Amino acid sequence: MTESSTKRGLYGLMGEFTSAQALYDALMRAKSEGYSAMDAFTPYPVEEISEEIENHEKSKVPLLVLIGGATGAISGMALQYWTAAVDYPLNIGGRPPFSWPAFIPVTFELTILFAAFSAVVGMLALNGLPKPYHPVFNVPAFERALQDRYFLLIESSDPQFDIETTRGFLQELGSEEVHDVDP
Repeated sequence: MTESSTKRGLYGLMGEFTSAQALYDALMRAKSEGYSAMDAFTPYPVEEISEEIENHEKSKVPLLVLIGGATGAISGMALQYWTAAVDYPLNIGGRPPFSWPAFIPVTFELTILFAAFSAVVGMLALNGLPKPYHPVFNVPAFERALQDRYFLLIESSDPQFDIETTRGFLQELGSEEVHDVDP
């Protein structure tokens, strides 16, 4: 990152394209030039672009769900053990104080409950949600991303980013206009 982009506090540069194919070609060229901190915005899902732009790293949500489910199962069994065998033991018909088959339904329900809550909370936390603001909303032309325009954002955090070089590169790719994205 150069001093000029740091001084201005620039989030990145965004090129505006008129077709999905032009955006895809620009994205592929930017990747071949070594840019890595990029994002694309389209009015409808374009599978080829999302496959190229997304970072497909292994999700941590399944591990969180497993931990949540195990916590639910352990807490369900411990709660029932404590109440039936330690806190208030009743000897009814010679039944042992800790009769685990009777505890299965509650244990199962708490396993599902804790797993479901950990899945929702984990997904929200790992995705950084809720996130009602993104710097691209500062660009007035970005409203057209919901209608008929396609945008390629190169972030200033990219190691290849230089404000003048990147601006020229986006213009060379055939973008209609290059917008500064302020944080």
